[in-house]
Amino acid sequence: MNPYVLTIFLFSLGLGTTLTFASSHWLLAWMGLEINTLAIIPLMAQHHHPRAVEATTKYFLTQATAAAVILFASTTNAWLVGEWNITHLSHPIAATMAMMGLALKVGLAPMHFWLPEVLQGLDLTTGLIMSTWQKLAPFALLIQMTHTVNPTLLTILGISSTLIGGWGGLNQTQLRKILAYSSIAHLGWMIIIIQFMPQLTLLTLGTYIIMTSAAFLTFKTTMTMKINTLALAWSKNPVLATTTALVLLSLGGLPPLTGFMPKWLILQELTKQGLPLIATLAALSALLSLYFYLRLCYTMTLTISPNTNNSSTPWRFPSTQTTLLLATTTTATLILLPLTPAIMALTY
Repeated sequence: MNPYVLTIFLFSLGLGTTLTFASSHWLLAWMGLEINTLAIIPLMAQHHHPRAVEATTKYFLTQATAAAVILFASTTNAWLVGEWNITHLSHPIAATMAMMGLALKVGLAPMHFWLPEVLQGLDLTTGLIMSTWQKLAPFALLIQMTHTVNPTLLTILGISSTLIGGWGGLNQTQLRKILAYSSIAHLGWMIIIIQFMPQLTLLTLGTYIIMTSAAFLTFKTTMTMKINTLALAWSKNPVLATTTALVLLSLGGLPPLTGFMPKWLILQELTKQGLPLIATLAALSALLSLYFYLRLCYTMTLTISPNTNNSSTPWRFPSTQTTLLLATTTTATLILLPLTPAIMALTY
């Protein structure tokens, strides 16, 4: 793709998200979401592969539907209550519709069916943008309107996402689909806690973005798409294989890695709110996710692949990929847990 065109698309992505961040009016926020969707579509279809085009079409249709529902909900609210402000979504029907529209937009269960299919058809860089940057604008709206949404609906969406995100990933062999289900499970954790403590949702979103970026960039560096090619990664780059195993365990939420921090704080807050059953369900669903992360770790670090490694040996052909971002995100994924008290002091 022409670098000038690429710059325009990336600038539009940033503009759409910033517009949604800055707006307090539903129409302006909706415009930001639309700019965001339209800017990523050419990036998704740039390889002209039938899978990529199919993924782009699915993404466009789901995002258009979600945007239409959000616009309809905000118009209904303005019609019935006379208020366009995002925080004043006071009519229950409008609030529920807007919530479902945003849930479809980010891929919360049970509106998650498009996410694994779309992510599977994309290359890893565009998949990274879709899994991280594209979640920011909808979450800005969710945090502003969460006090108007039915708490039971939020809890059902959250718990079903953590369970489906764990269950769905168990049977997968494609890394992008596994990361998609991992994304659904993490979104579930964010939605469970959003009604009690939006600051924790932001913290979880931040750590999720760092950890997912590290995972995507690792797979991009080792050029792996499936579990069986992951078994060849240690011979190419042993140090990267070791750090990847730790990144995956951090995504699973094991201490003493960064991924443990948001899960720990969410479970603590749910218990404080007198919801031990929901906290237990969430913790058990994290075990499901942990199983498929452990499966990836096992394949990557503890097995020797039976097939021959036909790829070019990296020490003869030095890599041209920049690894600064990978190093930064991996470091952040592994060592931020001791900063929990400082982060709590900033967020509470």
